[in-house]
Amino acid sequence: MITLTDNAISAVKSALSQAQTPAEGLRIMVQAGGCAGFKYMMGLETTTRDGDAVIEADGIKVFLDEGSQPHVAGMTVDFVTGLESSGFVFNNPNAGSSCSCGKSFS
Repeated sequence: MITLTDNAISAVKSALSQAQTPAEGLRIMVQAGGCAGFKYMMGLETTTRDGDAVIEADGIKVFLDEGSQPHVAGMTVDFVTGLESSGFVFNNPNAGSSCSCGKSFS
C-alpha cells in the first residue's frame, strides 16, 4: 500500500527509540485541511484501531486508518535532510497537486 525508504525507516526508528511513551509504530493520516485541500498528519502510535491497515517495513509498523487508505495507496514516504530543514517527504501518485511545503495536497 505504501513504501518507506531506508531514510524514512531510520528516522522512524530514531523517533521510536527516543519516545517518552513506548509506541508500536507510526500512524499516517490524511485529513481535510491545509492550503491544498488535504493534509498529512503523522504521529507515534501505541495500538491498532478498528479498520486500520498495518504495513511493516524493516521492523517498523505503519498504521493507516480506513479513511486515509485510498488517499495514500502507492505512496512513498522518504526522509530528507537539508541545510535549511529536514523532514518527511510524501511522493503520492494520488495527489493532483500539492502546496510548496509538501504537507498538503489535492
